[in-house]
Amino acid sequence: MKKPTISDVAKHANVSKSTVSQFLNRRFDYMREETRERIEKAVRELNYQPNSVARSLKLKSTATIGVIVANILHSFSTQVIRAIEDTLNDNGFSTIICNADDNPAKEQKYIETLLARQVDGLIVFPTSANIELYKSLIDIDFPIVFLDRYVSGLSVDTVMLDNEQALQLAVEHLLINGYHDIAVMTTSLEPHVIPRIERVSGYKQALERFSQPIREEYIKSMEPEYLQKGAAELFELEHPPDAVITGNDLALMEFLKYASQNGVKIGSEVGLVTIDEVAFAELNNPSLTTIAQPSFEMGKKAASLLLERFDGKKSAESNMYRFTPSLIVRKSAEKASVSS
Repeated sequence: MKKPTISDVAKHANVSKSTVSQFLNRRFDYMREETRERIEKAVRELNYQPNSVARSLKLKSTATIGVIVANILHSFSTQVIRAIEDTLNDNGFSTIICNADDNPAKEQKYIETLLARQVDGLIVFPTSANIELYKSLIDIDFPIVFLDRYVSGLSVDTVMLDNEQALQLAVEHLLINGYHDIAVMTTSLEPHVIPRIERVSGYKQALERFSQPIREEYIKSMEPEYLQKGAAELFELEHPPDAVITGNDLALMEFLKYASQNGVKIGSEVGLVTIDEVAFAELNNPSLTTIAQPSFEMGKKAASLLLERFDGKKSAESNMYRFTPSLIVRKSAEKASVSS
């Protein structure tokens, strides 16, 4: 069935569209009680859903930006949020932070809630499941920037790491240090999480470039609660890996737990490189070799792109901004290192 419009509600309630609009925006000062009841009944009977996206643009600015994070537990997320908040605050904007847990339904709810609160723009770590909602934002030129991920087919300014290069740096470093059988562990690739997919792709490309075999059994992608089981499966193989790359800090934590509980000597027996710099990297024994994202620069860039929209500096074309990862060498990928 055709989705009811504001015109349908007006006709059903025998009032003008402007009167319905006043009702939806809760402007009741000069509206009779009987008129309110008729409109409310029409909305209910037609199951009319107001277009909160379109309505939000007609209301005044609140100097507030919504930030929807995929998973606030990631150290990368907290660092990026800090950079966004600092940049926006310096420019007179407040932020509302929402954690979507990589859940499309939760993401949609937060977008609709933030629009109802009349935020002036959004910075989102998007899932790939709310394409129509994002299209409606783009169609009305609502200020939005994607961070850490893109959504295929949507024209939105996007800030990301060069994820393939990150894994290529990790593989190359391990090979140089004498490790040859390299596995990768990452949190689940579903539902189509772009950075993780790109990192696995970069891992495979690097192995091919150095003429190393690609063993599918060396690739573990699963939810965090299953990663220790995945690690056990790796080391129960007839030919287990001699090095592991963890694709983010959550995967790292699960591998470190497995290694500690099962006597895996990191560095001297099994090399380890992790994506994302973590606060305890220097304190771990052995200290952790990491591939760091320029988190603060990425957050500042995302906020700056949004601010350009308000200053009228935004170009007609959307752009992808890829940031370069950096290798921070410590002891976890040196065969001479010794862990206690």
